Amino acid sequence: MSNDVIKIFVGCDPNNCDLEQMMVVDYSIHKHTSRPVEIVWMQLSHDPESFWYSDPQSGAGWHTEMWATPFSGFRWGIPAACNYEGRAIYLDADVIVLSDINDLWQHPIEGNAIVAAKEVHDHAKGKHFTRLCTCIWDCAKAKSKLPDISVLRADPDSHIKMMTKFKKHPEWVQPYTEAWNCVDGEGMPIEQIKILHYSDMGTQFSHKYSLPRLAASGQKHWFDGEILTHPRKDLIALYDQYYQEALQAGYRLENYAIEPFGAFPKASQAGYIGNEVTRQSRPKSFLSRAWKRLMRRK
Repeated sequence: MSNDVIKIFVGCDPNNCDLEQMMVVDYSIHKHTSRPVEIVWMQLSHDPESFWYSDPQSGAGWHTEMWATPFSGFRWGIPAACNYEGRAIYLDADVIVLSDINDLWQHPIEGNAIVAAKEVHDHAKGKHFTRLCTCIWDCAKAKSKLPDISVLRADPDSHIKMMTKFKKHPEWVQPYTEAWNCVDGEGMPIEQIKILHYSDMGTQFSHKYSLPRLAASGQKHWFDGEILTHPRKDLIALYDQYYQEALQAGYRLENYAIEPFGAFPKASQAGYIGNEVTRQSRPKSFLSRAWKRLMRRK
C-alpha cells in the first residue's frame, strides 16, 4: 500500500455550482500531501459509458429522487468503481484537508470492518450513527456487504437504506479520530483539525463566491434552503485563505467546469435546519426532528 496512488472520490454537483469547493479541496489535498493522488470527481453524466450515468427521462442509470445532494448515493458505488480492489477515500466536496491525507489512507480497517469512518455516540440522547461523508473503503471487503451496483443505481432509496443498514452493523465500521471529519468545527481549534467538513449546507463558506457567480450567468445553486452566516469567523477566514492560496498557486475555477448536466430530480432542502454545531439549540417539533434525522443522512 505504501507505493499506491491515493485514490480519492469526491462527490460534487454536475452543473458547476461547486467549482469553488472543488478548487479548494483539490488545492488543500495537494498542499499537505506529497504522495501521488488521483481525484475522481463524481458527477452525474449523460454519457452511458460513465460510471455516474443517469437519464432521468428514461430511468436508466442512477436514481437521485431522494438524495439530499446531487451525489448522496454515489459513495456506495465506489468499491464497484474500483472493481472491488484496493482502497479508496471518499470525500464530500465541502471539505478542507488540513493534514497529510496519506495518514488517512494508511488507517487500519480490521476484522469485519469494510470502511473506516467517524462514529458519533451521543450518550445523553442514546444515539449512535456513522458519518460516511469522509471515509476510506476497503473495496474488496466491501463486495460481500454491499448490494450489486445495478441495485444501488436503480433504487431511489438505496442511500437511505444503506445508511440504515450500516447503523445496524457497527462492526462494519472501523472508527477513526474525529479530527478526520470535523463537522463545522465542533469546538475544535483549527490546529487540531485534520479535515474540516463545513457540512451545514446553509452556512457553507463557498456560497459567498458561488452564488454571485451563478446569478451573473442566470443560474441557481442546487441548494434551495436558507443561506446563513457560519458562526465561526476563524473558519470563514480559513476558507478564504485557502481560496486565495489556490488562486495564487495557479488553480482556476474554469479548470473544474464541465458541460452542465441540466435538471435532475432531487429532494428539496427548503426546510433544511442544519446541525447543532452551526445553529442555536432550541426545542424542535416532531416534524423538525424527523427532518433533521433525514438531513443527517447527507
